[in-house]
Amino acid sequence: MTFSPALPQEQLFEALQESAQPGQYARQYLEQGQERLNLAFASTDITELVRARADLVDQVMIAAWSLFGLTDRDGVALVAVGGYGRAELHPCSDVDVLVLMADSPDQTLRDCLERFVAFLWDMGLEIGHAVRTLDECVDLAREDITVATNIMEARTLGGSDTLRLQLEERTGPEHMWDSAAFFAAKWQEQVARHKRFNDTEYNLEPDLKNAPGGLRDVQMIAWVAKRHFNADSLEALVDVGFLTAEEYGVLRKCLDYLWEVRWQLHVHTERNENRLLFDHQRQLATRLGHEDSSANLAVEHFMKGFYRVALALSVLNEMLLQLFDEVILHNEKPDQVRPLNRRFQVRNDYLEVTSPQVFEKHPSALLEAFVLMAQNPELKGIRASTVRALIYNRRQINEAFRNDPENTGLFMQLLRSPHALFSQLRRMKRYGILGKYLPEFGGIIGMMQYDLFHIYTVDAHTLLVIKNMRRLRYEDLREEFPLASEVFYRLPKPELLYAAGLYHDIAKGRGGDHSELGAEDAIAFCQRHGLTAWDGKLVAWLVRSHLMMSVTAQRKDISDPDVVYEFARKVGDLVHLDYLYVLTVADINATNPTLWNSWRASLLRQLYTETKRALRRGLNNPVEKQDWIDETRDAAMKMLTERDHDPRAIENLWANIGDEYFLRETPRDISWHTEALLDRDDPEDPLVLIRESSQSVLAGGSQIFIYTPDTRNLFSATVNALDTLGLTIMDARIITSADGFSLDTYIVLDENGTPIGEDWPRIEQIRKTLTETLKHPERFSSTVSRRMPRRHKHFDVPTQVLISNDIVNDRTAVDIQTLDRPGLLAHIGRIFMRFELLVQNARIATLGERVEDVFFITDLDGDPVSDPALCQELQETLIKELDDKNNGNS
Repeated sequence: MTFSPALPQEQLFEALQESAQPGQYARQYLEQGQERLNLAFASTDITELVRARADLVDQVMIAAWSLFGLTDRDGVALVAVGGYGRAELHPCSDVDVLVLMADSPDQTLRDCLERFVAFLWDMGLEIGHAVRTLDECVDLAREDITVATNIMEARTLGGSDTLRLQLEERTGPEHMWDSAAFFAAKWQEQVARHKRFNDTEYNLEPDLKNAPGGLRDVQMIAWVAKRHFNADSLEALVDVGFLTAEEYGVLRKCLDYLWEVRWQLHVHTERNENRLLFDHQRQLATRLGHEDSSANLAVEHFMKGFYRVALALSVLNEMLLQLFDEVILHNEKPDQVRPLNRRFQVRNDYLEVTSPQVFEKHPSALLEAFVLMAQNPELKGIRASTVRALIYNRRQINEAFRNDPENTGLFMQLLRSPHALFSQLRRMKRYGILGKYLPEFGGIIGMMQYDLFHIYTVDAHTLLVIKNMRRLRYEDLREEFPLASEVFYRLPKPELLYAAGLYHDIAKGRGGDHSELGAEDAIAFCQRHGLTAWDGKLVAWLVRSHLMMSVTAQRKDISDPDVVYEFARKVGDLVHLDYLYVLTVADINATNPTLWNSWRASLLRQLYTETKRALRRGLNNPVEKQDWIDETRDAAMKMLTERDHDPRAIENLWANIGDEYFLRETPRDISWHTEALLDRDDPEDPLVLIRESSQSVLAGGSQIFIYTPDTRNLFSATVNALDTLGLTIMDARIITSADGFSLDTYIVLDENGTPIGEDWPRIEQIRKTLTETLKHPERFSSTVSRRMPRRHKHFDVPTQVLISNDIVNDRTAVDIQTLDRPGLLAHIGRIFMRFELLVQNARIATLGERVEDVFFITDLDGDPVSDPALCQELQETLIKELDDKNNGNS
C-alpha cells in the first residue's frame, strides 16, 4: 500500500491560507492523517508507515513554512534533523527541526520565525527546534557529539539546500570528529547509556529506545557506518563486507519488530512513550495479536518475543562495534598473535580461530572456544570474526553433536573450570550456542513471568544463580554470606551444584510442576554427560526440591522441633543439606535484589543449623518438646540469676506463661523480657521493648516485644500502628498467658528492607506510637495511610484461602495468598476479630506484588476452629473482602 496525502501540497497551503484558524486546521489534518495510518497498521509494512508519518508531517511543515512567507527568503532554510531527518517518525515522536541561517536574522525575519515556531506548537506536534546561524552550528557541533550526529542526518524541507550542504561539509570528518574520534565518543556514549539500564536487555519495564538491544543500538551502528563509510543505509554495510546478507536480514527484522511495538505504544499512550511499563504491556500484547495459552499469558508471549529481539540486536551491535574498533581505532597497530592450539590463537588479547573453516572441520570447537576462554581469564573476549563464525556454525549442533562424548566432556570441563564459568555460559547464551546445545535451556530464553517477584527472565535468572554460586568462592563475600561460603567449600563436587542451578527452573512455561519436569531433564543431562547414578540422583533431587528450604523457612514455624525434624527427614543427610542450602541462597539472591534481606538470611541460617543438629543426633532420635522447653527455661534462669534476680520472683512471673512461650523464644530473649517485666515502674502501662533480633550473630531484623492485657482487637491495632510507622512485618508470634496478658513478638524491617539498628529517635518514635495505641486498642484508625505502589495496580492476584487444622499444636492454620497493599494485615486482623478468633502466630512473606501469609488462630477458648460451616464462612469472607479491597485500590 502506498500512502498519498489527503490534499496535494499546493491545496493544503491554500487551505491554511483561507482558514480562520490555520493552526486548528493543521492539527485536524494531522490527526485525520494519523488515523488513516493507524487503520492501515495491520496490513502495511511498518517501514512504509514510519516513512508515511514523516511524509505527513513534512507536508504540513512545508505548508506552514510557506504560510509565513519564508519560502522566498534568502539565507534561511528549514532542516529536519535527528529521527525526523532520517524520515523515521512514529505517531508521537519528537519532531526535531533546525532553522538554519547564513547570518544573524534581522527583526523582520526574527518575527516571522517566532510566529512560525508558535504555529508548529499550535498544530499539536512535539517540537524540538533550534534557530542558529551556520557558524553557530559549526561551533556547537565541534563541542557536542550529539549536535554533530544530528547534522549528519539532516535533510532540507524548505528554503535553499545550499546552506545544509555547507553545514554538512564544514562539520564533516575532514574538519571535526574524524572516524576515530567520532567512534570513540559514540562508543563511550553507548557505554554510559547502557549503564543506566544495568547493562542488561532484560529490565522488567524495558526502554525500547535507549536500553541495550533497543533502537539506539541500531542507530549507533548506522551513525558509525555513515561517518566512516559514508553509508546512507544499514544495507550498505553488506556491500562493504561488515554485514552478511543473513545478518542484515536479522537486523532488519528486529528493527521492524521494535518499530511495530513503538508504533502501538504511541497509539495506546497517545504520547511519546518508549518505556514498556506494566501499565501498557497487557494492552500491547493484545494489540500485537498475542493470546493467552494454557501455559503462558499473552503478555508473557509478547515480552518473550521482545527480549529475544533485544538480545539479537545487542549481539549484532556488540559484534559490529568490535569490527569497527578493529578497522577504525586499531587499523594501524601491529597485531600481537600467539597460538593456543591447532584450532585457536590469541590476537591482541582476543580469542580467534586459526582458519575460517575450523568450526566446519571440527564442530567440537564450538564448545572448546568457551573452555579456552575459561582457562585463559586474561583474554578480553572473542574476536568479532570468530563470533560471526560461531553464530553461523551453531546450526551444526544437533542430536548427534549433543551425544558426542567429546562434546559432553568439553561441557563438563567447562562446568569444572575454576575461572569465569558464568561469563562463558552467558557468552554461550548470547551467541546462541547454549540454547542449541541444551534445547531445554533454549526454551526459556527471553521467558518472563508476569509478576514483581521474578524481575528477570528465566534464562537471566538461571545464569545469575550460577554467578551467585561462583561468587561464594571470593573472600569479599564471606562477610555477606559467611555460612553459605563455608558450606560451599565443603561441597565435594561443585559442578553438581552448577548443574542443579542450570536445571532448577528449566521446565517453566511448559505447564505442570516445573520442579518435577526439570528433575526429569536433569537426570537425562547427567546420564548424557557420564555422571554416576548417585551424582545424577543428587542433581535431580536438588532440582525437584529447590523450593523446599525457602518454603519451610518462610512459611513454617521453624522454632517447632517437629517442623525441623520433618524437614531433616526429607533432606536425609548432611551432604544433601549442604547442597540444598547453597542452591537456596543463590536462588533467592538471583530472583529479586529486594527479596534477600537479613531476616530471610537468618531464617535459612536457623533452619540449616537446627537441621544439621537433628541429622547429627539421628533421625531415629528426635528431640522431645518438653526437653526443649526445659533447656530453654534453665538457660534463661541461669542468665537472670547471674544478674542477681530473685529466682522466686522469676518463677512467679513465669507461672502464668504457657509452655509455648518457652518453645518459641530464645533464652536470651526470655531473659530480656523477664528482666524488663521485673524492673518496670508502672505495671498498668503496656511494655514495649525494641532491639535487633537475637536469632543469629548477624541481626536478621528488629524485634519488638509487647506485653499488655489481651483484647480481641489487639493484633489489628498493633499491625495497623506498625504499618502507619512504615515498618514491614516479617514474623509475628502471639502468645496469651493464663492471666490474660499477651506476650507478642514482631520481627520488622524498615522501608528499605533493613533492621532499624541503633536509630534511637526512630526507636523512641515506634515505642511511643505503640504504647499510645495499646493503651486504647479499640480506638485504632482503619484508614490506610499509604498508597498502593503503581506497579502493583496492574496485577490481578485473586485471593486464595486455605484453612486447615494443625492437630499437633491445637490450632487452625489460615493460609492466605493475595495482592500486597498497605493496611492488609490490619484488615485481615479485623476480619478475625469479627469472627471472634484470636491470632496466635503468623508467618509473613511478601513475594513481589503477592503476599503469602499463614496465620495460626484459635477461638476465644484457645481451641482450634472445628466448625466446618464457620471455616467455610471465614474463607468466603476473606476472599470477598480482600478481592473487593484489591479492586477498590486499583
